Amino acid sequence: MSNKKRVFSGVQPSGAVTLGNYLGAFKGWADRQHEKVNFFCLVDLHSLTVPQEPAELRANTRTLAALLLACGLSPDKCTLFVQSHVVAHAEACWLLNCVTPLGWLQRMTQYKDKSAKQESVFTGLLDYPVLMAGDILLYDTDEVPVGDDQRQHVELARDIAQSFNSRYETEFFVVPQAVIPEVGARVMGLDDPTSKMSKSSAHIRGHAVKLLDDPKEILRSFKRAKTDSGNEIRFSDDPEKAGVNNLLGIYKVLTEKSNSEVESDFADARGYGDLKTRVAEVVIAALEPIQARYHEIMSDPGELDRILAVGAQQAAAVSMPKIEEMKRMMGLVLPK
Repeated sequence: MSNKKRVFSGVQPSGAVTLGNYLGAFKGWADRQHEKVNFFCLVDLHSLTVPQEPAELRANTRTLAALLLACGLSPDKCTLFVQSHVVAHAEACWLLNCVTPLGWLQRMTQYKDKSAKQESVFTGLLDYPVLMAGDILLYDTDEVPVGDDQRQHVELARDIAQSFNSRYETEFFVVPQAVIPEVGARVMGLDDPTSKMSKSSAHIRGHAVKLLDDPKEILRSFKRAKTDSGNEIRFSDDPEKAGVNNLLGIYKVLTEKSNSEVESDFADARGYGDLKTRVAEVVIAALEPIQARYHEIMSDPGELDRILAVGAQQAAAVSMPKIEEMKRMMGLVLPK
């Protein structure tokens, strides 16, 4: 049994995958996958909380799987799988529903924000934090690397774990910790540096750089990036400098340089136009091998299916015994 800590994180296969997804999550997953026992999940069941076109969702799931592999995830170093391929996740959601107070779900910020924008709210939108808790708790997860906007959902998973443990007088569930990356956790939109770069808004012209954009489109996107009326290229706490901070932050994550080194690199820059071009060039160089590897993976769909099948088997080997023990503890009769 490995003494390494366990990590679980998931990403929805809906919308185009953006530079924000890569810098905020995928790059860190790949860079640190050898350090711990990692479970990375394509949470397609979560995608169903909003209407989906079935063929598009299936295509997006395969595209996302290929991109995660292209970004550096290795089946030899982590478990990569599709959520709906492992039935324990849906079962865990129902079992945990039965120990989760409704008020806990109604206080979730994302639920309140999203439901306020909809005329009709489906149960899945309210309940998906319980499904997320099941995702995490099934794997005895120690750490959950997430963006700051998901911190509240990890806190809910902690509450559910502690409630279950208390109810059944056990330490059955590991109580997980959210891990928020210090850098790159919240890449902002190029058109609005006060809002997170989002997959759901990736279709808006100038908002995001998508991982599969060609170099000319990436350069155009950065040239349209919103900055301010000044010309100083430095990290700043001034809200007016949010656009410049965002560009410098992207450059910092990709070059793995310190704040002072980043600022030194742009000491000779000729204004914001030069800043935008140089950041675009770094992004283009970083995405070129990812795009090449992605097209290679997608050219062999049988191998991609095999990788996902192996990942599902590995995930089930951990999660199914956990779900069986949950049923036993809750009083269900197990099949012989």
